Amino acid sequence: MATTELPDDGPRLRNHIKAVLQSNEISSHAGSRADTQGEELRRLQNHVQKVKVKVLAEIQDQLSVLLDKALTESLQPLAQITTTADGKIADSLASGAPTGNRSHRMEDGKVFILRPSLLDELFEISHIRTIYHMFVAVLLVFCISTLAVDYIDQGRLVLEFDLLFYAFGKLATVTWAWGIMFAYTLVVPYHAVALWGAVYRAAGAKLGASVAGAAVGVALVAVQACVLGLFPVHVVVHYQLPPASRFIVTLEQIRFLMKSYSFIRESVPAITRSTPKEGETQRFPTFSSYLYFLFCPTLIYRESYPREEPTIIMLCDVMSVLCFPQILGCLLYCYFILVRLCVPVFRNEGNKAFSTRTLVLAMFHSTLPGIMLLLLGFFAFLHCWLNLFGELLRFGDRMFYKDWWNSTSFASYYRTWNVVVHDWLYYYGYRDFLRLSNRRFRTAAMLSVFIVSAVVHEYAITMGFGFFYPVMFCLFAVFGVFLNFTLNDKRQSPLCNIFMWTSLFVGQGVQVCLYCQEWYAQIHCPRTGVSDPPPCPMFFFFGPSWSGCVC
Repeated sequence: MATTELPDDGPRLRNHIKAVLQSNEISSHAGSRADTQGEELRRLQNHVQKVKVKVLAEIQDQLSVLLDKALTESLQPLAQITTTADGKIADSLASGAPTGNRSHRMEDGKVFILRPSLLDELFEISHIRTIYHMFVAVLLVFCISTLAVDYIDQGRLVLEFDLLFYAFGKLATVTWAWGIMFAYTLVVPYHAVALWGAVYRAAGAKLGASVAGAAVGVALVAVQACVLGLFPVHVVVHYQLPPASRFIVTLEQIRFLMKSYSFIRESVPAITRSTPKEGETQRFPTFSSYLYFLFCPTLIYRESYPREEPTIIMLCDVMSVLCFPQILGCLLYCYFILVRLCVPVFRNEGNKAFSTRTLVLAMFHSTLPGIMLLLLGFFAFLHCWLNLFGELLRFGDRMFYKDWWNSTSFASYYRTWNVVVHDWLYYYGYRDFLRLSNRRFRTAAMLSVFIVSAVVHEYAITMGFGFFYPVMFCLFAVFGVFLNFTLNDKRQSPLCNIFMWTSLFVGQGVQVCLYCQEWYAQIHCPRTGVSDPPPCPMFFFFGPSWSGCVC
C-alpha cells in the first residue's frame, strides 16, 4: 500500500499556537485592566455622589439663609405700616424704626409674618395624623383600664378625678390674684412710659430729662418688685394654694413681667429716636395695641402684628372649639399618667429607707411617664393653648415652635423647643448683652442667658411644688450648658438625634423620680430641724428629704 506523506507544517502550527496564546494573554490582560478601570469608575462615582450630596446640602443651607434675608427685607414695609382693626394706619413706632424707607436688618428685631403652626401643616399628612390617633387610643386604654380596675376592686364603675380637683383647687383666689396682676400690668407700665415720654420730650435730651427718666424708672422698678414680685409669692404662700393653682399664679407672674419689660424695652428707644415734625405732638404707643399685646401669644411687643382674616364664616370659633377640648384631653392624659404610673410607685416609697437600688429603679421607671408628660405639656401649651389665643385674636404668626424633634444638637433643641421664650431671651438677653459689651464675650452672653433661664425655671418649680429642690437648675445650668457647647450644630448625624432623645428620656425620668420622691418625703418625713443635725448646715436647705426618710 502506498502511503501519502504529509507536508511538514510543524513550524507553522507552533507559530499559530503561539499567536493564539499571545492573543489569549492579551485579552486576559485587557479584561483585568477593564475590571480595574470599572472598579475605579465605580469608586469615582461613589465619591462624586458623596460630593454631590455634600454640595447640595451646603447650597440648601446657603439658599435658606438668603431666602430668610430676602423675606425679612421684603416684609419689613408690611411690618412698619399695616392696617389695624379700626381701619387706621399704624406706623412702626414700637419697632424702634424711624419712618421712611429703610431696609430691615436681622439685628433690628423680630419680624412677624403670616405662617401657621408646624403641627397644623403636619397633621394634613395622614401618616402624621395616625400618630396623633395612636396617642388618643392610649388615652382610651387608660380610661378603660382605670374603669376595669375600679370595677374589680370596688364592684362598680368609678371614674374619680380627685387628684385633678385637688391640684386646681382654690381657683377663686387664683382669679382675683390674677386680676390684680393684670390690672397693674395694664395700667402702670403704660402710663409710666407715657409719663417718661412726656417729660423727655418737654425737657429734651438734657440733664433734667435724664434725672426725671431715672426717677420714673426707679419708681417703676420699686412698684414692679412689690406688685409683680412679692404679691404673687404672698398669695401662693399665705393661702396655701395647691400645685396647679400655684403654677398658674407663678407662670402668669413671669409672663406679666416679661410682657411689661418688652413693652418698655421697645417703646423707650423708639421715643428717643423719633423726632416729630414742627407742630406735631409726640407719638406714643396706643393703649389698644398694648392691651392686644397682653393677650396675644408673643412676648415681643409691636405696635401692630399681621392679622389673619377667617376664610370661612366663624372659622376662628371652630378652631377655638377644637383647641379647647384638646387642652382638656391633655390634662386628663396627665392625670391618668400620674395616677396609674407615678402615684402607686412613689406613694409607698416615701416612707422607706433610702437605697441606691430603689433610686435607680425608680428613675428608669419614670422615663416613660416623664417623656409622656413632656410631649403632652408641649402639645397642650405650645400648640393648643397658644393657637387658641391666636385664633381668638386672629394673630397671624403661629410659629410658636419649630421641628425640635429633628434636632441633632442641644443648641438646636433649645432654639426650636419654645420659640416664644427663646425670642425674648435672645433679643433682650443675649443680644443686649452683646450690645453693651461691644459684641465681645459671646460665651459670657450665652452663659448668662442659660443661668437666667435656669433660675426662672427653678423659681417656677419651687413655687409650684412648695419646696426648694434644685433638680431642674442642675440639669439646665450644668448638663444643659455642657451639652449645648459639646453637641453643636456641626453634628448632623442621626446618632446625635438618638442621643438627644435618649438624654430627654433620662432627664425627664430623673426629674419625675426625684420630684415625686421629694413630694412624698415632705409628707411622710417633714423637716423639723429637731432630729439629728445634718452633716453640713447647708444640707438642711438643699439636701433631699427622701435621703434621710426612715419613718
